[in-house]
Amino acid sequence: MPKVTVDGVEIEVAPGTTILQACEQAGKEIPRFCYHERLSIAGNCRMCLVEVSPGPPKPAASCAMPVAEGQQIKTDSPMVKKARRGVMEMLLINHPLDCPICDQGGECDLQDQALFYGFDRSRFAENKRAVKDKDFGPLVKTEMTRCIHCTRCVRFATEVAGVEEIGATGRGEDMEITTTIGRILTSELSGNIIDLCPVGALTSKPFAFTARPWELRKTESIDVLDAVGSNIRVDARGSEVMRVLPRLNEDINEEWLSDKSRFAYDGLKRQRLDRVYVRDSGKLREASWDEAFTRIAERIKGLDGRRIAAIAGDLADCESMLALRDLMAALESPNVDCRQDGAKLDGRVRASYIFNTTIAGIEAADAALIVGANPRTEAAIINARVRKRWLQGGFPVGVIGTPADLTYRAQNLGAGPRTLTDLVEGRHDFAHVLEAAERPMIILGSGAVARPDGGAVLAAARAVAERFGAVKNDWNGFNLLQRASSRVGGLDLGLTPGIGGRDVAGIVAGAAAGDIGLVWLLGADEIPMDSLGSAFVVYQGHHGDVGAHRADVVLPGAAYTEKNATYVNTEGRVQRANAAHFPLGAAREDWAILRAFSTVIGKTLPYNTLAQVRARLIMANPVFAAVDGIVPAPWQDFGTAGAMTEAPFIDPIGNFYMTDPISRASVAMARCTEMIGAGRGATGTHG
Repeated sequence: MPKVTVDGVEIEVAPGTTILQACEQAGKEIPRFCYHERLSIAGNCRMCLVEVSPGPPKPAASCAMPVAEGQQIKTDSPMVKKARRGVMEMLLINHPLDCPICDQGGECDLQDQALFYGFDRSRFAENKRAVKDKDFGPLVKTEMTRCIHCTRCVRFATEVAGVEEIGATGRGEDMEITTTIGRILTSELSGNIIDLCPVGALTSKPFAFTARPWELRKTESIDVLDAVGSNIRVDARGSEVMRVLPRLNEDINEEWLSDKSRFAYDGLKRQRLDRVYVRDSGKLREASWDEAFTRIAERIKGLDGRRIAAIAGDLADCESMLALRDLMAALESPNVDCRQDGAKLDGRVRASYIFNTTIAGIEAADAALIVGANPRTEAAIINARVRKRWLQGGFPVGVIGTPADLTYRAQNLGAGPRTLTDLVEGRHDFAHVLEAAERPMIILGSGAVARPDGGAVLAAARAVAERFGAVKNDWNGFNLLQRASSRVGGLDLGLTPGIGGRDVAGIVAGAAAGDIGLVWLLGADEIPMDSLGSAFVVYQGHHGDVGAHRADVVLPGAAYTEKNATYVNTEGRVQRANAAHFPLGAAREDWAILRAFSTVIGKTLPYNTLAQVRARLIMANPVFAAVDGIVPAPWQDFGTAGAMTEAPFIDPIGNFYMTDPISRASVAMARCTEMIGAGRGATGTHG
């Protein structure tokens, strides 16, 4: 390993390390605009100049030069300081004095570096150039006169997002960053270029002119709008969420965030349930908590437990699902289910419903089979990680299901379950690919197991995993790609029907037939409400979605930014979300609502504080003790072997931008649906 000296301190670095990286290892901060550790090296801005000897008698771009044995590197010599000041002076020739009105103010790399290397006057008398703004769509606001041509946005769109929609035209002073002619950005990761832009050329359009960064209270939390569990930072002012940004987590989302997770926050203040309602004469009216609890208690009184049912929705947290489970157990009701989509998943076998490979583990796989899933719409961050592995080479990808542009080259193997059977029996050409792989990976979509033959599809996918060695001592390549943030946590807590109990379909059918007298919906909005018949419906949630419109009693709960809650992502990782502000109006945390109601009916739940609820979570399942960790799931038999239909697998997400009550209430997501379209990656293959 080569040894180099940085400002008089000798360090040893790995071969191939750049001078910039070596300086960072030595604790020296090197200014940069174009360099980014997750993007290819461009060497555009020249801000990272250092003095290197032996070498040419001039400053060197540290981001593009590899280290060599015995190099002497100086990061703060007079030559370096003069060179950086010269670069800054050139960058500011055409940069407008927009700091007072620029949304990047306070978070601007150019602003920060100008403080150290800038000059209080300019020696240039030429007119500043002006560049016409571009239309990047409903999410990204442009002020292209501020652009310094670092090309971070171009490289991100091409390399990470896999959608080559941004490029440069012209040369020199006439160079402009623009989108493909006549198009706007359609990538589901487009908002990340806002974070990457080192100046104010690309900013958030929904956030424009609403707040300054220093006015906001910042809270580290977890995203729940898909099952990835991306780490986020929620910036709030008072009781209003002003923006959502990604937080670095190498094991999950790295530093990226999907557009829905980033921009749907405006839905948190629209169509909110902040009061208690009861239905009289067919209309909902405002009521008190006591009146609502009394109304529910009267309906439950004398009602047999088998005529009571509960369904947990896709955004429910683990504390509230535990309280719901305990309440139904106290009422002796076996009709409890968290599988709102009807997935045929066995809650007793954890390996059957989690992403066993883990998200970071994707990079260790050497072949992939995607069955009945579209990762680009179901889990955009996971799709980006698969693309990252594909770019490294030696990673063939086969897809069974609807053809889609997944941003990487994939071979379409077939449309339906028959291809799974052909693979197990070795009759398909892709079987040879899986046989040759040392660490094959199978990604089974949750929509594929939500079909009537979902149990058989699950069993067939398990057979493929076992047939091709995807499960071995040091590797588990079987993955169930969940879409709902509550699904893994609900299954971990056993929110599935008890002995003789009904699942979601059975509950709906029972309500329609009059066999179910009361249905408790914990944020469940994705079921056919019109089929609940004359059943008494209690809706506990935070948005006035379809569930609230059908309800006889509405209990306002807290949204994910308003409560300290536990979620388990698709890979089985337990994570904690933190409240960015208090719940709105009369809304309360969901577990507390259920605890309060249990007292009214004389079946008090055995906890009073959040700490006690979390202690009971661990008692219910030890995996909840491993916060931010992965607990490997033992491999067991699962699925129900049987006949599968010829029906093709279909993309379960009709509209990427609207999949839950929060995003359906979002104006930004409505604009995306209107301008970009409902689905992403619907057709075509990546070349």
